[in-house]
Amino acid sequence: MLPLLIDLSRLRLLLVGDGGAGLRRLRLLEEAGAADLKIFSDRPTLEFAQAAGARLALRLPSPAELAQAQLVFVAGLPPSQHAALAEAARAVGVIVHVEDDPALSDTQAPAVLRRGALTLAVSTGGASPSLAVQLRDFLGDLFGPEWDERLDELSRQRRAWRKAGAAPETIAHLTGEWVRGRGWLPARATRH
Repeated sequence: MLPLLIDLSRLRLLLVGDGGAGLRRLRLLEEAGAADLKIFSDRPTLEFAQAAGARLALRLPSPAELAQAQLVFVAGLPPSQHAALAEAARAVGVIVHVEDDPALSDTQAPAVLRRGALTLAVSTGGASPSLAVQLRDFLGDLFGPEWDERLDELSRQRRAWRKAGAAPETIAHLTGEWVRGRGWLPARATRH
């Protein structure tokens, strides 16, 4: 696996889902900035249908609709539908994520902690999503809401260093000094 952060506001996304798992995936996609999101469910729960709103088509997607997407998420459907949807999406060259089924997925969705622009992601490669969530929550205790402002502060300083002509390696060194000087991390974590 290669961990990547993808700007979902730039991609055409498709969610085929329902129930609690579909609703969780929908909320995660929205939180991550999904702008072009089409949603399909042949028998949605009321809560899922309300959250999906006008984006919801009351059926499964056609191969042509799958082909228009760049990334397809499947969540909360009966397992009997997973393989067929994954195969159909792959047949038209689309990357697929099937919730809680790494064997059918081209990608894994990590447990994510957001503190403004700071994003911490934990993945077990699908081996134990519950462990990933527990680790994310543990990190949430270590990296509280104050990290949003800390990153903004450091970002402003980094821009000033760049404007002054500092080379990337100098900026990396100055960043370490900045973080150490403010005591944001334990000394062991800022050795580099």
